[in-house]
Amino acid sequence: MRIVISETSSGKSYQTELEKGREANIIGKKIGDELDGNLVGAAGYSLQLTGGSDGSGFPMRENVYGAVRKSILSTEGQGFHASEKGERKRVIVRGNVYSVDIVQVNTKVVKAGATKLEELFGKKEEKDAS
Repeated sequence: MRIVISETSSGKSYQTELEKGREANIIGKKIGDELDGNLVGAAGYSLQLTGGSDGSGFPMRENVYGAVRKSILSTEGQGFHASEKGERKRVIVRGNVYSVDIVQVNTKVVKAGATKLEELFGKKEEKDAS
């Protein structure tokens, strides 16, 4: 499971992979719930779940309840952006509950820790092999 951590103060985001054994800590939570940063290697941080997407790329929506994939008539929001006023479209989205089908989890920082995220998840420099 990929975790994307957005830092609203700097506008940057960082990605990390969550190990298979720790995925159970996210499954069953809803969009808006808080997550301990220790779970993803960000000690001292508090993260808020803001959404995600499943393996087929369908986004999660906060106003669709459950851990299901549904077809909804949408006027705006995740999954559809109207090009004309009053335009509606039927789109497929995921519910607001995290399940095993979710492959990307989006979060934002609510409480920062002592170490900067750039130091924890910044680009790793490759060592010269020569």
